[in-house]
Amino acid sequence: MPFASAFAPSALTPTDQARDIALAQYANLRRQIPPLYIVLMLNAGALAFAYIGVAPRLLTMLIPGVLIAACIVRLIQWMMREDKALHDIDAALGQMRRTEILAGVVSVGFTFWALALDQYGNAFQHSHVAVFLAITVMGCIFCLTYLPRAAHIVCVIVFGAFLIHYLLVGNFEATSIAINVGLVGAVVLKVLRDSFIAFVQLQQSQRALVEERAQAQLLGEENARLAHSDPLTQLPNRRYFFARLDAVLARARPEDVFCIGVLDLDRFKPVNDSLGHAQGDRLLQEIGARLQRACGPEVTIARLGGDEFGIIVEADIEGAQAIGQSLCDLIQVPVNLRDSQVSVGCSGGLAAWPDAGQTAHDLFDRADFALYHAKKRARGSCARFSTELEHMIRSEQALESALQTANLGEEIALVYQPIVDSRSLEPVAVEALARWTSPALGPVPAEMLFATAERLGIARTITLTLFDKALEACASLPSSIRLSFNLAAPDIADAETISTLLARIATSGIDARRLTFEITETSLIEDFDTARAALEKLRTCGVELALDDFGTGYSSLSSLHLLPLSTVKIDRSFATRLDDPVGRRLVNAIRNLARSLNLDCVFEGIETDMQLMEATLAGFNFVQGYLIARPGALADVLDLQLLSGPGPQRRHAGGYNRP
Repeated sequence: MPFASAFAPSALTPTDQARDIALAQYANLRRQIPPLYIVLMLNAGALAFAYIGVAPRLLTMLIPGVLIAACIVRLIQWMMREDKALHDIDAALGQMRRTEILAGVVSVGFTFWALALDQYGNAFQHSHVAVFLAITVMGCIFCLTYLPRAAHIVCVIVFGAFLIHYLLVGNFEATSIAINVGLVGAVVLKVLRDSFIAFVQLQQSQRALVEERAQAQLLGEENARLAHSDPLTQLPNRRYFFARLDAVLARARPEDVFCIGVLDLDRFKPVNDSLGHAQGDRLLQEIGARLQRACGPEVTIARLGGDEFGIIVEADIEGAQAIGQSLCDLIQVPVNLRDSQVSVGCSGGLAAWPDAGQTAHDLFDRADFALYHAKKRARGSCARFSTELEHMIRSEQALESALQTANLGEEIALVYQPIVDSRSLEPVAVEALARWTSPALGPVPAEMLFATAERLGIARTITLTLFDKALEACASLPSSIRLSFNLAAPDIADAETISTLLARIATSGIDARRLTFEITETSLIEDFDTARAALEKLRTCGVELALDDFGTGYSSLSSLHLLPLSTVKIDRSFATRLDDPVGRRLVNAIRNLARSLNLDCVFEGIETDMQLMEATLAGFNFVQGYLIARPGALADVLDLQLLSGPGPQRRHAGGYNRP
């Protein structure tokens, strides 16, 4: 470090580092200036006392009195002032410059006063002057450690005048003393210089340490932000969401109200499949930006993963539901992607604290179940968790527990319901229907069995177990009777399930043309292309395909036109309208539509003779319902009079009129 820059306050530029060093320099100097004046006053008083009666009163009383009084004034000023220079760099630099000037003035005053006294007295008193100058200068140097240039000014003035005075007097002994003291002073100044350099380096190190700590803190904050942020949408992520939820729960008081919710996009997968994942990401970014802009301070929103978002709303359940619904509606506003507008839906579920649960796990599970309920019953809405849903949860939990421990081979079975010719009432097929009798719960409806299996991820196992039983039953049926087997949405979406079904048909030895797979329109909604590919694969092996519950789905016409179907089954709800002129016209329209597409029709839900007659008159060749037979064991169905003989067989390509 160059000497000038190290010691001269004026050389410090007001950068952050120079500012900190100068302020620290001034703060240390301020503590040491009062001792400097005390040293001056004590030594000056002692020297004046030694010359009383020897030197004139001007030199022993008046001049030292003025000098000591000036020191007292400065001492009080340094000790009593509220010094803004401790924080103001310009004030600190100005004060240190004034101290340097004053150091020169004080040095001149005390030195020439002492040398004036040296003209009087004896050898002892002359030596007192030399001691005064030497000791006082050394004391001042140490007190001016943090202002080295002032220390140099003092040394040059005092030791220079000291040496010149004794050289002019011609006193060899005194001159040698002056030279010796000057050399010692030079050494002390060297020590002072090294000490000040160490001080500057220490300040620089402290400054660097502070900067490193600040950088580390910023880096830590940035890492924390990244750790709690979703890189795609810039929303808080799943980790932040649950940390925030834990914090809210930790400080929650009995009178507080808040809700948590889960939002999930509808129809997002087709966007990824048709436009690509890059456009899907753009869609998520736009939705994230919308949500961030729409949420006020009472709402925390985070991306939980995929197309799922979580919200924490500091409001009661009514207010939270209004906010959740507004967010669902906002998400449904179309987004411009690749010069086209894309619109996705959104459903939500909410759970209120503490009614729905008191832990993060319980609240999230109940919000998630409310979301599941919204997707099943009212897509596009934001549902709240209720007591009714609580009962459903308890029921489903019991079902899940029972199904997880079930002996599937013994507990699940098939019952069969015949499909007959509407005029001759001769059987053309039997439909296999699943039944589950749990040792713990008793008989469980089939729809609950499959919904529970889907939640547990064992839908494939259930389907294949039932299909094995169906193949065994088919082997015992007369060759003129087909077997119809239902496939659920998870079965159609699972390529491995489809491949396994085909493999088991191939190894069973049963003619695939005797089998019909029934599907529902609702199973086609999630991913129509995947469903069509799976059905095409089944159709190639020779099985027939029937569309079940026709007329209750969302895409009937497109289903009939695009899928490789051979039969449609008219939903049982239409049977009750056969005695109504408007209902009959609707049923006739459905039959004409199917006939134009060369599809066979089965009318389900026939329960009265009148319904059978009207269905027959409407041109439906096949019927099914309680009037014909209720579902039962295969042996019981085979024992019915209507299945006792082979009966006539219609000759028609496809459907139940197979060759």
